Amino acid sequence: MKNPEALLERAGAGPHAGATTMKALVYHGPGKRSWEEKPKPRIKDATDALVRITTTTICGTDLHILKGDVPSVTDGRILGHEGVGIVEEIGPGVSTIRKGDTVLISCITSCGRCTACKRGMYSHCQFGGWILGNTIDGTQAEYVRIPHADTSLYRLPAGADEEAMVMLSDILPTGYECGVLNGQVKPGDTVAIVGAGPIGLAALMTAQLYAPSAIMMVDLDDNRLKVAGSMGATSLVSSADGKAVEKVMAMTNGVGVDVAIEAVGIPATFDICQGIVAAGGRIANIGVHGKPVQLRMEKLWSHNITLTTRLVDTAATPILLKMVEAGRLAPKKLATHLFQLDAAMTAYDTFGNAAREGALKVILRNP
Repeated sequence: MKNPEALLERAGAGPHAGATTMKALVYHGPGKRSWEEKPKPRIKDATDALVRITTTTICGTDLHILKGDVPSVTDGRILGHEGVGIVEEIGPGVSTIRKGDTVLISCITSCGRCTACKRGMYSHCQFGGWILGNTIDGTQAEYVRIPHADTSLYRLPAGADEEAMVMLSDILPTGYECGVLNGQVKPGDTVAIVGAGPIGLAALMTAQLYAPSAIMMVDLDDNRLKVAGSMGATSLVSSADGKAVEKVMAMTNGVGVDVAIEAVGIPATFDICQGIVAAGGRIANIGVHGKPVQLRMEKLWSHNITLTTRLVDTAATPILLKMVEAGRLAPKKLATHLFQLDAAMTAYDTFGNAAREGALKVILRNP
C-alpha cells in the first residue's frame, strides 16, 4: 500500500453531524472536476438512509465519465458509486438498517419490488439501478443519500476491513457476474482476460473458483501483468506490440480460448477478444464502451459463439461477502494507494496515470 502517510493527518476529519454543508468531488463536464463544498444531503423519501462515508474509492467508470463517455452524468454531479460508511439517519420506511450501522454501499440501487428486481436484474430497477454518481449524487463525498436503503445497503460485521469490503461495492461483483458468470467459466476451460486493471483482476480472482485449466492475462502494462501472475494467472501476454491475438492463438495451438473476457471498454481490446475466441466459445464483455466497436461477423457468423453484455446486478454480493469474510477471496490485494478523502483530486491524478504510478485501486478514507 503506497502513500499511507496521506491518511489520518487530522483525526476525526469530516463535518459535524449538525453541519449543513460537506465536501465532495464534483464533475463539471469532460475533463473537469473539483473538490468543493456542496449541501449535505437530506432524507427525501421514507426508504432513504443518510450515510457518512468512511471509505470510498475511484472506479474506471469514473474515468470514463470524465472522458465524456457517459452522457447521463451532468455538470455538478458528485461522482462515486462505491463506499463503506456509518448510517447517520434513516427514513421512517427503513426496517432492516439502523442508525449507527456500518454498511457496504452497493453500486446498484434496487427497490426490490419492480418487475426487473423480481427477475434479479437489479441494474435495471425501475426506481434505481446504477444511479449513484450517475443520475444522483454519489459516494466521493463526506455524506451520501442512499435510496431504498433496505435493499441497497449491506450491514457489515464489527471490525470488518473496510479496504477489503469496499471492493464489494462494484468491482468484485462486476468481475464475477459480468465476466465469470456471463462467460460460463467451467472446470477445464481456457480463459483469457483482456485488461489487467482492477476489474480484470477481480475476474481473475473469481474465475479461479471454477477451476479453469488456464487463465491468460492480456495487457499493455508489464506491472499489471506481474500482479496478475502473482494472483493466479497461468500465462501473461503483453499486447504492447499489437500481437496479442497471434500470441494467444499460438499458445492454444491455433484453437483459441473457451472464454474471452473484455475488461477495458475500448475497440482494440474488444477486437482482441473477437480474434482469440474459439469455435463454440464465449465473449463476456465487462468494459464500459464510449465508442462503437466493429463486430466481425465475416468471421463469427459461423463460429457458434456467444456474446454477452451486462451491467452488474450485484445479486452475487451476499455470496461474495461470505467468501471474503471466510478468507476465500482477498480483494484487499487490489488496493495500492491510500489517501485521505480531502486529497481526492490528487487521488484522481494518481489513478488517471495508473501505469506511471503503479496504481490499481485507490482508497479514500474519511476517518
